[in-house]
Amino acid sequence: MKQLYTRDGTPVSQLAFGTMQFGGRADAQASKAMYSGARDAGINHFDTAVRYNGGASERLLGPMIAPERDSIYLATKVGFTGGAGAENILAQFEICRQQLDVDSVDLLYLHRWDDETPLTVTFETLAQLQSDQKIRHIGVSNYAAWQVMKAQAVCASLGTRIDVMQPMYNLVKRQAEVEILPMAADQEIKVCAYSPLGGGLLTGKYARGGTGRLSDDRMYAARYSPAWMHAAGAALANLADDLGTDAATLAVAWVAAHTTCPSPIISARSMTQLTPSLAAQDFEMTDTLYTQISALTPAPAPATDRLEEA
Repeated sequence: MKQLYTRDGTPVSQLAFGTMQFGGRADAQASKAMYSGARDAGINHFDTAVRYNGGASERLLGPMIAPERDSIYLATKVGFTGGAGAENILAQFEICRQQLDVDSVDLLYLHRWDDETPLTVTFETLAQLQSDQKIRHIGVSNYAAWQVMKAQAVCASLGTRIDVMQPMYNLVKRQAEVEILPMAADQEIKVCAYSPLGGGLLTGKYARGGTGRLSDDRMYAARYSPAWMHAAGAALANLADDLGTDAATLAVAWVAAHTTCPSPIISARSMTQLTPSLAAQDFEMTDTLYTQISALTPAPAPATDRLEEA
């Protein structure tokens, strides 16, 4: 899998920190504490987006990274709304630069697929930003494997490439194993996996009467509504108890242990919540334990019409 580097040549940390909570569920003080805690733990990859919490995420993150900009790998996203046309990409990216108070970013993602804009238009725009040294790497988020390959072919014709992709991947959302992860490995595209905790489901808190996104956000509630997912969350929490660790630590370490070495994007609304995810960096995930955890959920069928031969 592709290795990324900060501007000063430092390898990018295996874990990335997602700042989606900054300025929302995490106020300025909590956000600063988590940034400091992540840095103390060696994390140098920070992920945001133009409209996270109305831009508050970027406005809070910008001053934090400013004193050590060359030591930080900064990723942001555009195009969740308004499509992937040149005008929208450029307008939203300019907002990113203003909110972050930076001239350039290390990685710019397209936040989602746009089937109404020709890929040549989209990626010519990103290639020009790259040529202008306003972005170092091109990324895509929420793309299917076939969409990445179409886009990668266009990038090749423009003399550039997609270096990073961001799919959802966790113990109860394993579809990426079918085509996305193998495709990324083949194309040497770095995978940064979001939602390694499944909206908090894999921390075990809901199995034990807790509340959070799944109880107050309809999108997350629907995403993680199947009973088998909740059963897996409870089983993971029980296993963590047996091992004397935290379910969040196991969940993040499990994502990182996949053979394609994805980078989990961890997030939280407080340092207390963040600590177990940070601990995944130093957790020893043995092959036996990885297999045991994997068995808690059904593995998706491989991408073949001859399952009997797989």
